Amino acid sequence: MEIPDLIGIGDRKYLDHTGHALHRGIADLMRFSAYIQENTLSGFGDYALPPSVPGFVLEERMRDSQLYALARYLYSLQPPRNPNQPTELTARGAGIFKREGCGGCHTPPFYTNNTLTPAQGFTPPAEHLSEYSITQISVGTDSTLALQTRKGTGYYRVPSLRGVWYRGPFEHNGSVATLEDWFDPARLRDDYVPTSFKAWAPGHAPSKDMSSDCGLCRTKEQP
Repeated sequence: MEIPDLIGIGDRKYLDHTGHALHRGIADLMRFSAYIQENTLSGFGDYALPPSVPGFVLEERMRDSQLYALARYLYSLQPPRNPNQPTELTARGAGIFKREGCGGCHTPPFYTNNTLTPAQGFTPPAEHLSEYSITQISVGTDSTLALQTRKGTGYYRVPSLRGVWYRGPFEHNGSVATLEDWFDPARLRDDYVPTSFKAWAPGHAPSKDMSSDCGLCRTKEQP
């Protein structure tokens, strides 16, 4: 699974890919950090971690003062300077972004509408519609994580597009190595070989073949 980017976490309403933690402020982020630490130590539900997991050496949960300091640090993270400056090509891409209605889910200035979207095959219960912020559109993302794992909620959060120039791999399962690969129409074919993690399903598709229509990706016409 792709490791989520922590930069800009203060602007996100739901934490983790499946949005199983609501983020209303620093207390929620502290609780989420404690939850991850406690489950790292003992396991997740009925799943027990191996006795020795590389990279994890915690023997007890952090104190509240440590969790608070950690959360403040995460809120302070700033992205690197973007070397990609606006050009005629990016202006063309912005027009396509608007034309295709991308801003409906990836709404400026955070480039996410901070909602949950149902996984394919999942119907939100009526009580969820008033309790959570849900966009009732399923974009065809592989539903395995949302429906068949211990992190499953039935939903995926709408990810932010900020910082995609330095992030990757893409998709919640890390199956797509670059943005250029994500916009490749071949990605939606049954015989496509993923460019990153191989346990793959097609995922969210562009609304049309945009490979020769915009400046968001490299094409034969745009090396």
